[in-house]
Amino acid sequence: MGAETTGLTARLLILLMVANGMPILLRKLLGERFGWPVDGGCRFPDGRPWFGPSKTWRGLVCGIGAAAAAAPLLGQPWQLGALVGAASLAGDLLSSFLKRRLGIVPSGMALGLDQIPESLLPLLAVQGRFGLEWSYIAWFVIVFIVLELTLSAVLYRFRIRNRPY
Repeated sequence: MGAETTGLTARLLILLMVANGMPILLRKLLGERFGWPVDGGCRFPDGRPWFGPSKTWRGLVCGIGAAAAAAPLLGQPWQLGALVGAASLAGDLLSSFLKRRLGIVPSGMALGLDQIPESLLPLLAVQGRFGLEWSYIAWFVIVFIVLELTLSAVLYRFRIRNRPY
């Protein structure tokens, strides 16, 4: 892997971590304040929530905003950060929707389902811009899974996350 690819990988990983980490940090700092659920407490026809109470407008807006703010610090346009953040958090919402359909409780662990959509969707969103090949995308998703699980354990140890995953 060349230096250019390594740099791109690092920048994309940082943007994903910023977008996905901001909601966790805000929940720790603010508790339930301004934490209005994205699904408004509505239920899907199966009787389960659409996403659950941990998916909030606060997290969504601030996660996208944080990624947009971080992008220029990484030498990228803010619009790219907003796109990566929005696609990643859309993937997170998709994961939550699927987990509710499978009967997995909010914040419950589903290895792969928790990580793949939130890393795959942003890569698909920027695939044309960076000319990403499928082999790179698959490799990146695997790296994201390992990094996300490792970082999650660290955040749990520092009592930033409520669960170690």
